[in-house]
Amino acid sequence: MADKNRGSFIGGVFVGAAIGAVTGLLVAPRQGRDTRKILTKTVTAVPQMAEDISSSVQLQADKLSAAATDRWHQTLDRLAAAISAGIVASQSIREAATPARSATTNQDDD
Repeated sequence: MADKNRGSFIGGVFVGAAIGAVTGLLVAPRQGRDTRKILTKTVTAVPQMAEDISSSVQLQADKLSAAATDRWHQTLDRLAAAISAGIVASQSIREAATPARSATTNQDDD
């Protein structure tokens, strides 16, 4: 959901910038020929701008994905260590409690 909203936001920024640029060129106090030249240059630059934005977004997504994967592996490692420590502690408690039970059972037999 957040990725869809982020894509919509970036698309909106891109469209808003293009509309603003075109409006600025059309309202600017220049001759029609100069305005058309600038407008043509702007229109031909739009695909390159879109590609640059797309590359930038993809790079950021890759970085976020790598960071999330790294954090996930760190969390799994910590979880495995905690489980191992819990097993060891449980075995230690069980072993400590076992001789006490044996001593109690031996005393009951007397």
